[in-house]
Amino acid sequence: MDFFISSVITLALVMDGFGNIPLFIAALKKVAPERRKIVLLRELGIALLIMVAFLFLGKWFLQAFGVRQFSLSIAGGIILFIISVRLVFGGEEEAKTDPKEDEPFVVPLAIPLVAGPAALSMVMILSAQSPNKLVTLGVVLAASLINSVILMLSFPISTLLGKRGLVAIERLTGMILVLMSVDMVMGGIAEFIKLGNV
Repeated sequence: MDFFISSVITLALVMDGFGNIPLFIAALKKVAPERRKIVLLRELGIALLIMVAFLFLGKWFLQAFGVRQFSLSIAGGIILFIISVRLVFGGEEEAKTDPKEDEPFVVPLAIPLVAGPAALSMVMILSAQSPNKLVTLGVVLAASLINSVILMLSFPISTLLGKRGLVAIERLTGMILVLMSVDMVMGGIAEFIKLGNV
């Protein structure tokens, strides 16, 4: 149960729903208001399918490329650290949407804003760490639900918190992710030493 709760919280933080609110608003700005929820649900569904695919193919990926679990943990921690530093110090990205296209499809909402490198790395790490795929599937579904609720309420939340409020939440999320990334790297190093590779 502790694994489930901690994994859901970690994955939800990595998916960075609050940090993605400004980007989602920018991407959906040209979409008709009555179509926004439909487009958003479609993109969130695509992102979920991608993460589930990574969950079930993660072990095969590791075996096919000869990647061991501690390597994935260290690499995932480094990616997560880079993402979290960007959040803390405010390296904002503009949503890459073509102004001629009213409705974004797959890019940039599903990929890379929801199912980005950090989220997919985390899913693969969870897949490697947990022997029970159903528990890990539950983690992905629960974290995706949390992220979806946040993003479905993106326009009201943005109005309520304002730009400064969203930035403050993004910075706090970044700080938490810094700690988690360091823990992932140290866990990978500890596993490396335990297996007698030094």
